[in-house]
Amino acid sequence: MKRFEWRDRIHALDAEADCEEIVRVLGTHEFPWDIEQALGLALYRTYAVPSIGELLARTREFTERTQHRYDDTALILNDILEHGFGQGRGRDALRRMNQMHRSYDISNDDYRYVLSTFVVMPVRWLNDLGYGWRRLSDHEIAASTNYYRRLGKHMGIKDIPETYADFHELFDSYEREHFAFTEGGRAVSDATLELMVDFYPAWQRPLVRPFTKALLDERLIKAFDYPEPSAAWRALAAGALRLRAKVVRFMPPRVEPRWARQSPNIRSYPEGYDPSRIGTFPQGCPVPHGMATVEVPATGARVPAPEQTVTSEGAAAPSPTAEAADAE
Repeated sequence: MKRFEWRDRIHALDAEADCEEIVRVLGTHEFPWDIEQALGLALYRTYAVPSIGELLARTREFTERTQHRYDDTALILNDILEHGFGQGRGRDALRRMNQMHRSYDISNDDYRYVLSTFVVMPVRWLNDLGYGWRRLSDHEIAASTNYYRRLGKHMGIKDIPETYADFHELFDSYEREHFAFTEGGRAVSDATLELMVDFYPAWQRPLVRPFTKALLDERLIKAFDYPEPSAAWRALAAGALRLRAKVVRFMPPRVEPRWARQSPNIRSYPEGYDPSRIGTFPQGCPVPHGMATVEVPATGARVPAPEQTVTSEGAAAPSPTAEAADAE
């Protein structure tokens, strides 16, 4: 297989009709590591919006059970991408995400902003910052935009931007208007950074922490009230990622897809999982039949009891009220 064969296959597809397939190829063959980092930073940025950061802090899920929240988010988004929006595992993951979100008072504007980070951050990482082994084409950016527009519609988000330029304008203006320091946002940020550092061996962590903070732009540094990273650390972090991109460019293309569920950083479900049986079950959030839950004292949320994330048959029975949580 030639190095640019996946790119050529993508450009033979339609950016609207085939957007799901294009995003799968980009995320699992062309840029699996890069898009994982970019989407991680996309979610991380949302903590700097006071209404989002304070809500996440109040649930205490992102501060007391950070690994589980990281895993649940990655796995649910993975299953939607891997299996699509139709009936089956992808729809189960989408329903589970909507159930959790609808347990809280989240504004449509915040939803729109979060969606914009998923559209903009991969382009910023790969193209604007030069961390990708090649640039995304306009065709690929359009397909990615169409995929997240489709996701937003399934989430029930209103007034979704039409184009990448529209998403970028929303992203930039919302951050300029809303980014601000809050104690809750800072607490969630600190917990997330500690988790990211914990992914590396102990001897590397003293270097990983300043390296990671050097990737945060001035907007984030100010919103979280972190000390400004030194110019040396910023240059080192950017230089290392651009050097990696040059090396990856000469590597053979990835033949087998790399899904987020295969990441060694996903640690919460060693025996497997069913997307309808992971995450939290706040008040009013339906629990699948046959699944026992336990309350987490630190958070007050109910979560699957041990060994409940998969059924004996390997799949959960649908809840009779689950269809009401669909966004369609």
